[in-house]
Amino acid sequence: MLRHRFRLTALLMLGFLVTPVSATVTEYMLDNGMKLIVKQDHRAPVVVSQVWYKVGASYEHAGITGVSHVLEHMMFKGTKKHAPGEFSKIIAANGGRENAFTGQDYTAYFQRLEKSRLPISFELEADRMRNVVILAEEFAKEIKVVMEERRLRTEDKPTSLLYERFRETAYQTSPYKDPVIGWMHDLENMNVDDLKQWYQDWYAPNNATLVVAGDVKPEDVLALAKKHFGPIKSGKVRVLKPQLEVEQKGEKRIIVKAPAQVPYLLMGYKTPVVNTAKEKWEPYALEVLAGILDGGSSARFARELVRGKQIAASAGSGYDMYSRLEDMLLLDGTPATGHSIADLEKALREQIKRLHSEPVTDAELKRIKAQVVASKIYGQDSIFYQAMQIGTLETVGLDWRLMDTYVDSIRAVTAEQVQAVAKKYLVDDRLTVAILKPVKSNGAKQSSLGSSINNKEVAHAAH
Repeated sequence: MLRHRFRLTALLMLGFLVTPVSATVTEYMLDNGMKLIVKQDHRAPVVVSQVWYKVGASYEHAGITGVSHVLEHMMFKGTKKHAPGEFSKIIAANGGRENAFTGQDYTAYFQRLEKSRLPISFELEADRMRNVVILAEEFAKEIKVVMEERRLRTEDKPTSLLYERFRETAYQTSPYKDPVIGWMHDLENMNVDDLKQWYQDWYAPNNATLVVAGDVKPEDVLALAKKHFGPIKSGKVRVLKPQLEVEQKGEKRIIVKAPAQVPYLLMGYKTPVVNTAKEKWEPYALEVLAGILDGGSSARFARELVRGKQIAASAGSGYDMYSRLEDMLLLDGTPATGHSIADLEKALREQIKRLHSEPVTDAELKRIKAQVVASKIYGQDSIFYQAMQIGTLETVGLDWRLMDTYVDSIRAVTAEQVQAVAKKYLVDDRLTVAILKPVKSNGAKQSSLGSSINNKEVAHAAH
């Protein structure tokens, strides 16, 4: 389900334990335009290194959808210096773990290592920043892997298939209408030259951010970065044209038929994000609103729709304020036995109407704000998550220092502001509704409805 997950706590006073991120972060800029951000965390002798490129599925155009993700796969297939697969073998031999992921707004590569092995990570990443050799025979094998990944994760998974068609319906001109993994016909017609051109256009130090978190000294990391990444020449990075979504003029609805055990409902309202909001408080009010609906067992959906009226077997909400372009606040669910999709949709709409007509209670605001503070604290337990937050903000065009103000911005949200964003954005003219209608599978085994839909769509490398 689309869970707006927070670590639970009853103590709002935990907020006093939140240390500003900027107190332990140092930022540098190399002469070639590559940004370096170092987050110190000395609790264990480990380090996470992430290279973020400002390119993802939303940078692609018709005919080459999925090229960012396919290139991500090919980045493990060898350089002028290292043979295919050697990158991963070297990291493993040094006790590390590595992988990569592609999203709508970024492509990122990471390693987790013992701190003394950081130079190995830098040497390998610097090598493949400009020296990847895209061989036709390797591409022929890897494109089949990606197509199979698409079949398994989207075409044979009913909720993922619905989500893909939902976004295609919701967006008309925004590049967010296309899936990260790409459309199958584009994958079938992709060639080596497409990848080479994409690599040439976007993989350059002045289009990358290097984030390092862990038991390190910033000055030591800077010296290593200058040694390995510093000699790489800046590239001529393409400049994107504005990619704005046209105003929606009415509710959109689709039905997707697929082999599944139970029906499934997905609803999405177009909403601003931090990057696009004219009123800076609105994304934080939407974040709180999503938590009011689905922020744990005491939230409205669980309390009233699942346990109370027992209309829903499950129901959730999701909102991500950190995107490059306007995104959506999502609601989803499956009806309980004896109830229909229409019953569930009516119940969800009633919850939205309630947000329009009456302010949320003080108790609900306190609960969600306590959860946000707790989530902030527990999030610091993961070095990878700390680096991930910094890399995401920087790569979608925001300042990583927003991490410092997040808790205070959430605390400042009022009941009136939650009601205001509900009345402004959660309206039918911004709504897209998608319904999964189960059908017989013509002899194939029916897929269970295990939803893995996420408001931040990401495809991972498989190597």
